[in-house]
Amino acid sequence: MQINTNTVKRQVTNWVLRLFLMLATLIFLYPFVWNLLSSFKTNTEYLTNPYALPTGLNFENYINAIKKANMAAYFLNSVYVVVLATIFLLLFVVPVSYCLARYRFFGSRIILNIYMACIFLQATYIMIPLFLELQAINGLNNRTMLALVYAVMQFPFAIFTLHGFITALPTDYEEAARIDGGSNFKILVNVVIPLCKPGIATITMLTAMGFWNEYPLALVIMTDDTKKTLPIGLANLFEVQKYATDWGALFAGLILVLIPTVGIYLIGQKQLLQGISLGGLKG
Repeated sequence: MQINTNTVKRQVTNWVLRLFLMLATLIFLYPFVWNLLSSFKTNTEYLTNPYALPTGLNFENYINAIKKANMAAYFLNSVYVVVLATIFLLLFVVPVSYCLARYRFFGSRIILNIYMACIFLQATYIMIPLFLELQAINGLNNRTMLALVYAVMQFPFAIFTLHGFITALPTDYEEAARIDGGSNFKILVNVVIPLCKPGIATITMLTAMGFWNEYPLALVIMTDDTKKTLPIGLANLFEVQKYATDWGALFAGLILVLIPTVGIYLIGQKQLLQGISLGGLKG
């Protein structure tokens, strides 16, 4: 019985790759699992042996994180800002991407290149002028204004991503809709958007998770404690609990921050992976 050398090599390579991926998964999951278990420990259990399993489910840590550290209010503030920022983003990015992908006019290529260059422009680089501008228009401590700033800062990435999807779409459906008397707006809504669902889902999920975890802008723009977002609340919780030695509440707060991002990924992972794959192939 002759053994195919290529087949053996391929199987060995596949198993090595699988072992590597399993090891990488364990490495990335370990901090999350350790954090989750620590959120159910009492201070005595954590200080005695931080790596041991909890003796019980101490939900009081979550109650302390929500009530004493005001995490519930921060959570609602973050939900409001993230949802509104995502709506602002899609309302502007979808028509702009469609316009730049389908129409050629004077300066269209320059506008697209400017958006591409702005991908490398981070909010921290323009923090001072942005703060002064918002202060001049009374935009500080305004959750709606923070959502608008979040959306604008993600315009370059979102336009770059969605522009690639729309450019790769065949124009046959759009031409047929135009022959039937469809306006540009109807073609965008009824033809282009349904065909771009993977791309729209990709930018929605990635930007929403970015909005949820954003810290520097929220720290500078939101100085009122009642309007701060969850990352700022978590930082405040860390400062308070590290001196109060209530480590369980701190770990519970970390889990509360992680739940929405993990939930978003689990719900939309199929669309996200499909969108990334299609975007890579179309680029």
